[in-house]
Amino acid sequence: MDMTTAQWTRPRAEHRVDGTHPVFWYVVAGVVTTGLQELVFLAARPLMPSVAANVLAIALTTVANTEFHRRVTFSTMHTSAVKLHIQSIGTFAFYAGYGSVVLLVLQAFVGSPSATLEAVILAITSTVGGILRFVVLRWWVFTTD
Repeated sequence: MDMTTAQWTRPRAEHRVDGTHPVFWYVVAGVVTTGLQELVFLAARPLMPSVAANVLAIALTTVANTEFHRRVTFSTMHTSAVKLHIQSIGTFAFYAGYGSVVLLVLQAFVGSPSATLEAVILAITSTVGGILRFVVLRWWVFTTD
């Protein structure tokens, strides 16, 4: 096994806080990431359309969020670099697509929604998507095998 493969497959217990459940860290990361996405979205919104601002916000936070989950949330579990990268790309595509559709639907019903309303709607959709992502991370990406 080369060094690159070893870094992805060995348990990383040294990063794990004893006694905490993965759901706790997943929720913490989700709250922080969603907050950062909202800040980036609101900062970018005056400069670009809402869909573009949302895609930018997701692009800037997805990699950091996935790395946090690898190092902390699921630190005692194993994964492969391939699964981790597929999951990151899938997460970005899902949230960018899902958020874009939600924003377009909101605009169809409201006309010109405020950036604040768009941010609130995105936070809600992010929470719903986060539940699905936890299932994918826990049972496909990070395993106990």
